[in-house]
Amino acid sequence: MKKIALAFFAFHVSLFAFSQTFVVEHPITSAQSVNYVNSRAPLRQQCFIKLPVGSIRPAGWIGRYLQLQRDGLTGHLGEISAWLEKDGNAWLTTGGNHGWEEVPYWLKGYSDLAYILGDEQMIAETKTWIEATFKSQREDGFFGPANFSGGKPELWAQMIMLSTLQTYYEFTQDQRVIDLMTRYFKWELALPDDQFLESYWENSRGGDNLYTVLWLYNRTGDAFLIDLAHKIHRNTADWCQDSALPNWHNVNVAQCFREPATYWMLTGEDRHRQASYNDQLLIRRIYGQVPGGMFGGDENCRQGYIDPRQGVETCGMVEQMASDEIMLRFTGDPYWAENCEDVAFNTYPAATTADFRALRYITSPNMVQSDSKNHAPGIDNNGPFLSMNPFSSRCCQHNHAQGWPYYSENLVYATPDNGVAFVLYGACEARLKVGQGADLTVKEETHYPFNDQVDLTLQLKKKTQFPLYLRIPTWAQGASVKINGKLENVALESGKYVCINRQWKNGDRITLAMPMRLSLRQWTANKNSVSVDYGPLTLSLKIKERYVTRDSKETAIGDSKWQKNADASKWPTTEIYADSPWNYALYLPDGQLQIDRVRTPWPADDFPFTLESTPISFRAKGRLVPSWTMDKYELCGILPEENAEKSAELYDIELVPMGAARLRISAFPVAKK
Repeated sequence: MKKIALAFFAFHVSLFAFSQTFVVEHPITSAQSVNYVNSRAPLRQQCFIKLPVGSIRPAGWIGRYLQLQRDGLTGHLGEISAWLEKDGNAWLTTGGNHGWEEVPYWLKGYSDLAYILGDEQMIAETKTWIEATFKSQREDGFFGPANFSGGKPELWAQMIMLSTLQTYYEFTQDQRVIDLMTRYFKWELALPDDQFLESYWENSRGGDNLYTVLWLYNRTGDAFLIDLAHKIHRNTADWCQDSALPNWHNVNVAQCFREPATYWMLTGEDRHRQASYNDQLLIRRIYGQVPGGMFGGDENCRQGYIDPRQGVETCGMVEQMASDEIMLRFTGDPYWAENCEDVAFNTYPAATTADFRALRYITSPNMVQSDSKNHAPGIDNNGPFLSMNPFSSRCCQHNHAQGWPYYSENLVYATPDNGVAFVLYGACEARLKVGQGADLTVKEETHYPFNDQVDLTLQLKKKTQFPLYLRIPTWAQGASVKINGKLENVALESGKYVCINRQWKNGDRITLAMPMRLSLRQWTANKNSVSVDYGPLTLSLKIKERYVTRDSKETAIGDSKWQKNADASKWPTTEIYADSPWNYALYLPDGQLQIDRVRTPWPADDFPFTLESTPISFRAKGRLVPSWTMDKYELCGILPEENAEKSAELYDIELVPMGAARLRISAFPVAKK
């Protein structure tokens, strides 16, 4: 009865004006939005509803990141990557011989970037590939390149293009998307189980196929899609195991752990939801005792390779962020917002050069050299996997494109009870419908996560009743919210949401304050090393970085290919070397932090992720650990033992946000004396 009453309360708020502020775990999922697509029975309602692409225009540092992507590797990859060359491309020409996976990998991020920025040239380029995709569909429903493994169709590339088509439909409402998907999914349903999702990549990643099937069902209600959803789950690798995973490839883990929760949206069985949580916690318990939100899986997680010097692919980072965003919409659990921020603020920025013109395959929490040498078996790959190279790693080179566009699209959500939610904070302008169809524009102003205040200004044509949700991070003890300068009299609980349900008017202003404090995390599995956090930011030792430019073609990974006319001189490889000591133990007398903040101005170019431009840093003390050096593989040595000899001299060291440090020590040994 309580749930029914709450749903009635939420649905009929527009009938009379009132004001109430209260704390909730997530929005009411028994409500039905009158403004956006809901989940059709038997599917569960999502806690948050993603707005159509283009509804949110990022500003501040996120907007700057998108501009750098457009002007850098993402926007120009079509000019240098052989996999995107149009002549003979498998997505443009029947019988084409390249671009199978790489085209949709790149296009799903590139197209979103185009829509968000409103860039007409990029939109036109996107349409070239989309139109060719429509033309590729056969009479039996199959579309795209025909790739067979052992006589069985390999459908992984189609899964990526389906995701691209979803966003295209959001932007254009082109009915051809619905028609193509419907015919294709009928073809999938008719395919015998022993020929369906049989090869490695598609078998691991069947959850992506499932996600699009449910997306289509919510728009058409075609009953056969429910049958197909069950078929996909039973033919996908088993991500519902108690204490193991189907495989330990870092990208697969980051991408595929969400599959059971996707199936939960259909079954409603809590064991499926819990399986995704279990996968997330399992990988972090074994290989993720490190800062930055990721885990040690430099290609594959390997027994014993758990030190913070082990890294993760750039592909793994952006897929983890996408999984966190999906899990957040499904469950409403703020945990997923915080993990997404952990990766986005602390790990992902260091994977690319500051101008976004090159990236590296592997980035680690403790990383003191970024060169073009072969570091295997210290990392699980043979080849130059640590330097910043625009031509290398055909997967990350293309798949990186989704990271910041997808993040931008998840800054603001609609809610089933016709409200709005601010969950991933960032400067932006969002346009959406609230209440019984009223148009709302919200301007969000903040330098988060580099400061602790978010200001929202509402633009409405008339007074409108609707709920507005704000996430209160777990680290934000003592958070407060003001409306038009007046403090709301409610005790905000960290790790939950505050819901303000009232009649809003044009010009209303909401101010959320989230006090950031310094704190320590201890990694018991890694010799009791520690990380220092400041709100959602993890801090890293500031190492003087020496940049060396090299020829990208000479330093590329073995399977890299580039177009004939690609000018490598315009797209150089960047190697980074440490020009200052890095082997410090953090001085923590009696286990207490002795750190002072250094205040610096906000960067004029709105880009805070470099050593020179970061707006915050901290003074600390450390002792050198002489035995902690580069190892025989020329990698940062594994963490020293706790009782390793340390220098008698106490040194001044500087700590900076981890995401601004492309060389970094983020998990420190400790000097207690």
